[in-house]
Parts: sequence; C-alpha cells; structure tokens
Amino acid sequence: MSSILTNTSAMVALQTLKNTNSNLMKAQNEISTGKSIASAKDNSAIWAISKVMEADVNGFKAISDSLALGESTVAVARQAAETVTDLLTQIKGKIVAAQEDNVDRNKIQADITALTKQIESVVSAAQFNGLNLVDGSVTTTNTDGNIGIDILSSLDRDAAGTVTSSSIGVAAQNLSLTGGLALTPAAASVGTDGGTAGVIDANDGGTTDFIKLDTFAFLDASGGATGSVALARGTAGLDNTVAGGLMAGDELTFQIGSIEAKYTVREGDTAEAIVAGMKTAFQAAGLSSADFTMDISTVAGELTITNNTNAAVSFSFSASRGSGGLSALGSIDVTTATNATAALGSIENLIQTSIDASASFGSVEGRIEIQSNYISKLTDSLKAGIGALVDADMEEASARLQALQVQQQLGIQALSIANQAPQSVLSLFR
Repeated sequence: MSSILTNTSAMVALQTLKNTNSNLMKAQNEISTGKSIASAKDNSAIWAISKVMEADVNGFKAISDSLALGESTVAVARQAAETVTDLLTQIKGKIVAAQEDNVDRNKIQADITALTKQIESVVSAAQFNGLNLVDGSVTTTNTDGNIGIDILSSLDRDAAGTVTSSSIGVAAQNLSLTGGLALTPAAASVGTDGGTAGVIDANDGGTTDFIKLDTFAFLDASGGATGSVALARGTAGLDNTVAGGLMAGDELTFQIGSIEAKYTVREGDTAEAIVAGMKTAFQAAGLSSADFTMDISTVAGELTITNNTNAAVSFSFSASRGSGGLSALGSIDVTTATNATAALGSIENLIQTSIDASASFGSVEGRIEIQSNYISKLTDSLKAGIGALVDADMEEASARLQALQVQQQLGIQALSIANQAPQSVLSLFR
C-alpha cells in the first residue's frame, strides 16, 4: 500500500542518517580532542578512574618539587659538614706540628684560631631558604623521632581509596661551637630525695627507696620562667639566657647506676610530656623494670622511680641548654706542650663528629635522589596508564571518520530517494 501521509522508507533513511551523523560527530570529537573518553557521559567508570589518577599525577608533581627543595637543603648541609671536616683536618695538622718542641706554638695557635673562625663562618652560612641543618637551630622532631625535618616523599593510596603521605626524615646535626648552658635545679630537678643525697636507698621497707622527678619550670614570652609549656627557640620575648626554665632543645640527662637516659625537650612539651619521654628513654636505655619501677602521674607531672633491689644505687640528674658538637674546639690550646698533647685527643673526637654529620647527610641525600628518580618514573607510568584508558586511537579514528563520511553521503542519497517516493502516486491520477 502506498501512502502520502506515512513514508516508512523516509523514516528509516532519516534514522539511519541521524545515527551516522552522531557517530561521525563522535569520531570528529575524538580527533579534535585526542581522547576517546573526554567526559563522564562517554564512560563514567573509566572517566572517574582517569580523574583520580590525574589527581595523583598532580600530587606527585608537588612531591617532586618538595624532593628537589629537600635535596638542595641537605646538599648544602652536607657540603658544609664536609668543609668543616677538611678544616678540622687542617687543625689536626697544626696540633700535630705543635707536638714538636722546637716550634713557635703561639703562631700555630693563631692559625688554629683563624681556622676555628672559618668553621664558625661555614656553619652559620650553611642555610638554604632560611633553614640551617648544622647550627643547632632546628628543634622539631621528624618522622624518625630525631631532631630534624621531614621531606614529603610520596602519596600512598590503598585499596579503599584512602590517601596518606610519606616523608623522609632528615636528622639535624649540631656543628656549632656554642657551649651548653647548665640549667639550675629550678628548671628541672629531682624534687624529692628523702634518703641520702644522690642515692636511691635499698628497698628495706622504708620510705627512702624512691625518688621523684617532679620539678619543672618553662621559659615564657616575657623573659621569665613562668610558662607552662616549652617554647620554640626564637620565640618573641623569650630569653634563652635564663637558666631557671626549660625551652625546646634543652637536654635532660638522668643516670641511675650505670644506665643513662637523655631526653631533648620539644616545642609544646609540658611536665607530663617530659616525664613520659624520660621514662621511655630509660626503657630504651635498658633500665631493668624488675629492679626499678617507674610510675608516672600524668596529672601532677611526676616520674617516681623505686629501687626494688637490696642495694643502694646512685643517681644523678642535670639539665643543659644543649651544646654544639664542636663546642670543645673553642678551648683547644697548643701554646704549651701539655695542652698540645691534650688537644690531639680532642681533635680526633671533633673530626669524628663532623664525619658522622657528613655521612648522615650524604646517606639521606642519596635516599632523596633515589626517591626523586622513582617519583619521576612513577609519574610517567601513571600518565601512560591514563593515556591507555582515555586517549583515542588516531589510526582507528581516521579510518572510522572516512567510513562514516561515505555512510553520511549514502544516507543523504537514500533519504532523497525515499522522499521522492510519494510523487509516484500522482501517476495513478492521470
């Protein structure tokens, strides 16, 4: 049956042409954008995965910048430590020369003084972007639990999609010549010692078989020692010459018998934090929990140490502002034969200190370099993975475009023929 109202052939041809045009437009979009999945409507699942990976790529770019900054900072510190080692080696040569009797020790001492000043200059100038890792100014604790800094090194995404960051800890090395300031008992001390001074009496049922570390004072921002927490070095108004209060970076040394524990005060520490840290330090140092019971009162900020043995044990406690690793360099004197002999022993320890610092920085610098190379390769792999998901196959798209253009032309001709079919009905009325 022929109809002038319903042209089925034209409808079929029109739908075919629309479908061809839609596919042609998609092929043209792939060619123009270079992507087979350019938006969520193309394939929502793959698009979502690619966007997560793109976010990770951007994060790794920031990590690369962090690693580059960290590597430069550590490189400056390493170079300074190596330079100090070379200068100390020269000083050792001077000291060795001073062992001879037929020399002018005063002139040798003048050379040593000049080299010492050069070391001070090197240490104070070893900063990158304001951060100096060798002058003792760093007081923060890094991810390894040491005094130092952290360098952002990675972003870790687990199966659940949770992202966490990882860091490389860089331990600061104090190569300054500043001598430590001995703090008074008001800053930190054993406040209760009921028995013999400096001794924890034997456990004989009495009340003098324990001591308490329970006296603390902190420097405040008005130049006094009335604070409740440890302030950072350089805090406005803080007077670090006041020996009656603690600040970040101060070192507490507690010895019971032959076991010595050290704790470095951190920014924000309270009395409770210090006694907890000291207990941990004793445990790490190997103090027997069977011989000595350590009880903490977190409310009062007290560490009670009880002697459980049947013998009295000596103890000592001291607090200092912290001293530079090369502080002994300032007291080296070779003007006499006796002093020259003593200086020879001192310089060996100082050289070893600077060598250890150089080795520490060199090790972490190598680790940063390895991580930086890995992040670069990982970023390239992520980009390749994203490309495999969303990039268009240009060869396939080109072939498909030409085929669709031919289909479009044929579809137009088919529609034109279908539209002419109703005209044939006119011949029936002639």
